[in-house]
Formats: sequence, C-alpha cells, structure tokens
Amino acid sequence: MTDESDDHTTDTESTPKRLVAGWHGRYYEDFTVGDVYKHPFGRTVTETDNVWLTNLTMNLNPMHFNEAYAAETEFGERLVDGTFVIALAVGMSVIDVSVNATANLGYDDVRHHAPVYHGDTIFAESQVLSKRESSSRDHVGIVTTELRAYNQEDTKVLSLKRTPMVLKREHAKPTAARPPGWPPDVGTQPDDLFGDDSLSNDTGTTVDGEETDGEDGP
Repeated sequence: MTDESDDHTTDTESTPKRLVAGWHGRYYEDFTVGDVYKHPFGRTVTETDNVWLTNLTMNLNPMHFNEAYAAETEFGERLVDGTFVIALAVGMSVIDVSVNATANLGYDDVRHHAPVYHGDTIFAESQVLSKRESSSRDHVGIVTTELRAYNQEDTKVLSLKRTPMVLKREHAKPTAARPPGWPPDVGTQPDDLFGDDSLSNDTGTTVDGEETDGEDGP
C-alpha cells in the first residue's frame, strides 16, 4: 500500500517566511458612524458564574443564590446577577471596540430588557453612534457605541451606551513583530527569519522582498 502522505508535504526550508500581523483591534480612524459589529463567540452563562460574582460582590439579594426563595417568585428560579450580564456583554465587545482604548469615560442608559437564567447563551453587538477628536489629548479620539446583548432566542436582554477614548493608529504604531501588549524584542523578530534583513521594516515583507500590509483590515 502506497503512503501518499508525503505528496502534500511543504518544504519549510524553502518556503518564504514572514511575520504576519494578527487582529490588533480598531483604532480611532477605523470607526465609522452607523457601523454595527456583531462580536464573535456567544457565551453560555453558568450557575458558577452567577454564584461566584454574587459572592465576590457581596450581593445579598436571595434571587441570585437561594433556589427555594427564587422558586416562590414570579420567575420560578434564580436570576443571573444583572451586573454579570453587563460585565459579560462589555467584555465581549472589547475585541471590536476597545482593545486600543486608554480609558472608558462612561456608561449610560443601561437597561435590562429581560431576565437572564442559568444556561442562557449571550450574544452581543455594538453600533457606532458618534466619534470626535479629543479636545485635550491629540493621541486619542472619543467613540460612543450602543451595546446590545441577546439570548439564544433573540430576546434582547441588555442595552447600554459606552464611551471609550481610543488610540489613533499613528500614535500606537502597531507592528507584526510587536502587537499590542507585547514588550519589545520578545518572540520572533524580523532578523530571526533566515538571519537576513527580511521584514526589517516590520510591515510583513516576505523574504523574497514582496511586501504585504502589516495590519489586517479593521
């Protein structure tokens, strides 16, 4: 029997190597008013999530930790702490909205539209409402979004507005070799690729001289 596994083997010694930038998040310039970002990955809320947050924050409302009590209410079971739902939805939005934020200026118009129960799966999306230059900081702009969260049945459970200050790309200077959060000279560097000057401009240049963008699109 012939082993065909070698027929598709890639010769890594002769394949051009390059540093390719991953998702660095959006910078101020990347936001357009009216755009909607449906954030990746839903998250199923567990009983542990609810109990731990309730204990951590010393929330003494028995609706969150006393099943016998909650069974006698109109809901018939424990409810997930609303502050957990807020934290979860905001966290889910970070990948698209505030990876490059330097601060959150505020949360407004917070509304819980429906209860969340153990086992519900939450999905979140953000719509860009406005953007403007900062009057006091040249390196950031101010972006306001509406964050909306839904459960698996398409019931809206939460909405709020949040306003982060977001870095401008020219001040962040993202690179493939040093993405956000990395200290300098850690991991693969341009000079590590065949030991020549490949990728020395840190934009994604391949070893044969062909250039690619150092940052994928927003």
